[in-house]
Amino acid sequence: MFTGIITDIGHIEDAKQHGDLRLRIASGYDMESVDIGASIACSGVCLTVVEKGPDWFAVDVSAETVSRSVPGMWAKGQRLNLERALRVGDELGGHIVTGHVDGIGALVSAEAEGDSTRIVIAAPPELAPNIAAKGSIALDGISLTVNGVEDQADGSVHFGINVIPHTAQMTTLDNLRAGRSFNLEIDVLARYLSRMQQVQKSAM
Repeated sequence: MFTGIITDIGHIEDAKQHGDLRLRIASGYDMESVDIGASIACSGVCLTVVEKGPDWFAVDVSAETVSRSVPGMWAKGQRLNLERALRVGDELGGHIVTGHVDGIGALVSAEAEGDSTRIVIAAPPELAPNIAAKGSIALDGISLTVNGVEDQADGSVHFGINVIPHTAQMTTLDNLRAGRSFNLEIDVLARYLSRMQQVQKSAM
């Protein structure tokens, strides 16, 4: 379990296919305090540490995970938002994040708004009912607040987020290039509510 508060930006030093995809990720974490088997969220994806060194750790990424996450994000040289798993007693500064990707979003626009950057992201139809104004969403593992929602004719949704300078500096949101995609995780409460509604409909 995570909070969506990013504590380091790692980069992929090596990526090799050995059954699953083995990644070696450079990190500023004190690796003495990271156990083999520990969970680290990598741009919103919960992965398990299988090897480590003084300034790096390795994870295995399954084909299923690769297929559900942003295309190309697991390539050598890519930067990743990192967050270690929540410990009992830690401050819950963001919201509850599981590290499971629900869908892929695409950047529609990014414009300056005061000192912040207003970004608009398109989310697929299956996620549209679970995204609400003033609700929480994890964007590449970052806990953010949805400021506005616009439903689209095709069933998809465009939602707006304001990125303050501190968030941009501490995460990969400092790079908002055209065509960028994001791993999206909806609020866990919305996920359970959606499942409850499905069960109720099937029981009718």
